Amino acid sequence: MRNGRRRTGRERRTRTGAKVLALASAGLFTLTACAYGSTKVDDIGVGPGKGWPLAFRDAHNSGSSPVTGSRKLALNWSRPVGGPVAQPVTIGGDGQLYVTTRANACNIVSFQMPTGRKRFCNPMGPSAVDGGSAVDGIGNVYVGDDGAVNSFNNLGQPRWRTQAAGTPVSVQFTGDGNVLSVTQSGQVDVLSRQTGDRQVSTFQLLGEPDFLTNPSLSRPPDRQGLEDCATGGPQCPIANVSAVDQKSGRFYATVWKPGDKAAALIALTYGGKDVHVDWTAQLLEQGSATSPALSADGSTVYVGDNTNRLMAVDAATGHTKWVQDLGFPARGGISVADGLLVPAGDEGHLVALRDRGSSAEIAWERKDLELRGRPVQTAGGTGYTVAPIGDKLTLVTFDTKTGATVQSNELPGAEGTTVATAVGDQGEVVVTTRIGELFVFKPEK
Repeated sequence: MRNGRRRTGRERRTRTGAKVLALASAGLFTLTACAYGSTKVDDIGVGPGKGWPLAFRDAHNSGSSPVTGSRKLALNWSRPVGGPVAQPVTIGGDGQLYVTTRANACNIVSFQMPTGRKRFCNPMGPSAVDGGSAVDGIGNVYVGDDGAVNSFNNLGQPRWRTQAAGTPVSVQFTGDGNVLSVTQSGQVDVLSRQTGDRQVSTFQLLGEPDFLTNPSLSRPPDRQGLEDCATGGPQCPIANVSAVDQKSGRFYATVWKPGDKAAALIALTYGGKDVHVDWTAQLLEQGSATSPALSADGSTVYVGDNTNRLMAVDAATGHTKWVQDLGFPARGGISVADGLLVPAGDEGHLVALRDRGSSAEIAWERKDLELRGRPVQTAGGTGYTVAPIGDKLTLVTFDTKTGATVQSNELPGAEGTTVATAVGDQGEVVVTTRIGELFVFKPEK
């Protein structure tokens, strides 16, 4: 009783319901607070992991996989993407494939590895075909398009979009789990994978514009110069994917500043507080032909220019260790595994070099196998490359110790050349052509 009055059953029920509602609300508040608070704790893996989560599989741009490569493959499926492809396919740890293209309805498309079934297809800016991409440990994808870095989850649902000047052609992960974005016009950003927020001030590889000298200076179009990126031409100042040493925080970019006679290899460091330049080596005659790649211990940077030279550079100082004339530009990238270098390209042939410290030597070469893309190496001494045999494009499995052909698999109906070859965590081999077709081979048991 209260004030001499007995509570009715209705009053008791009302008070009880209010208590339950209050407790439920408190619980909901606690759960909500936990949910929002959890975004501050990042336990999602990044880095090489499983699959092929980056353009060249890992932060070093090694173009090699720790998976033991199969020497007996069979075509599992092939299908058109829907438009041309300019950047390598990336593969999440669960085998989900992500590819960017230029099409009317879709600019990023995802497929399931076992069947080739399309999982999602999202419209983006048309420059997404030239944008870099990366996938984290749970299948969130990060991709550049016209003036922004975008993130989608593995179902294609948008997570965030952060503006950038230009088109991010290089998307990598830093050692502390952030996204490192570099546009073709030289804007460098370190972004939170959770929110897309900038973690440090933006850095400009071409220098900050002087608005006092040029008060009417306008921002150039976001896709300006992208046509030159494939060959490292002068209209594309930053043409390649940066190589990252995640332990030290140092990363390496190729930069051709307007007015310079040659492009440069530049070393920068992100240490959690800012981005700064460590050294600059202006050594890439007629522009950069390849993305830089790091040796396994991070002490050497390998890079090629458009005068057919492959170079080894001291990662600490920028001094050149050796120069090797390949006879062709190593277009695209360099596969690095156990000190064996296998350059890519569309004009040369399959060849492997051994780094001897102060010089390079040819370990073996196959002048009968012309390159049509980027060779890759895997554990177990197995490599894959695409070559024209007769009038057909063929996936060639080769022994990385000798260069000998192990198996050949035709790419039915394929024409032209390929963007890249990638390896899944179950040993699947994925070949992507520039005209926009995927070929997926699986190991035979």
